[in-house]
Amino acid sequence: MTVHFIGAGPGAADLITVRGRSLIESSPVCLYAGALVPVELLDFCPDGARLVDTASLTLDEIVAELVEASSRGLDVARLHSGDPAVFSAMAEQMRRLDALGIDYDVTPGVPAFAAAAASLQRELTVPGVGQTVILTRTSQRATPMPPGEDLDTLGRSHATLVLHLAVQRIAEVVAELVPNYGADCPVAVVAYASRADEIVLRGTLDDIAAQVAAAGIKRTAVIIVGQTLGATQFPDSHLYSPTRVR
Repeated sequence: MTVHFIGAGPGAADLITVRGRSLIESSPVCLYAGALVPVELLDFCPDGARLVDTASLTLDEIVAELVEASSRGLDVARLHSGDPAVFSAMAEQMRRLDALGIDYDVTPGVPAFAAAAASLQRELTVPGVGQTVILTRTSQRATPMPPGEDLDTLGRSHATLVLHLAVQRIAEVVAELVPNYGADCPVAVVAYASRADEIVLRGTLDDIAAQVAAAGIKRTAVIIVGQTLGATQFPDSHLYSPTRVR
């Protein structure tokens, strides 16, 4: 028996990986985050599979489902939105499974920030403009951020910032970033990336909060901040240069 942690992607059902779909099809138990995982993926579950929406469950209740499946020798497809390596709450589940001696593996998925960049038709690492991307969040209604990971500290790098779980406090985010990035720094907010109801906002730190308020975006969005979003004048990558030693 194995618990398969599967990145279900950012929202579009056809962005599931081939491996992820195969594991869903072969697992008689499926636990999924109902508010975030596309319901269409459940169509891949085998007939008669046990389907458990974990959106309203506690960690103990989720682990109890995994233990029950283990006692019956049933593989579990444990679906997490995006890629489970980032902000998925997978680590505490794996810690419990380690203590219980239950096997598990991890299948990556398309992360929300990658889907957002695709919708924006932007590369987040542009030669001569920005080569560092920081994935982070804010601490409102969530576990406090560790020391040194506040937006002021991270913003001093001037790296491209991708903020998850922060759109509800966009005005505060802007206030914390303007001193380091400037009010004219390009910003994008992408809500429901890759889904049919996707919303894409482009602007600057000066006007993005007003755009978010007007659009009524309150959840399931990423904020991307950095000069790479607006870069048009930059050197070609050395990757394809004729002077590169091959």
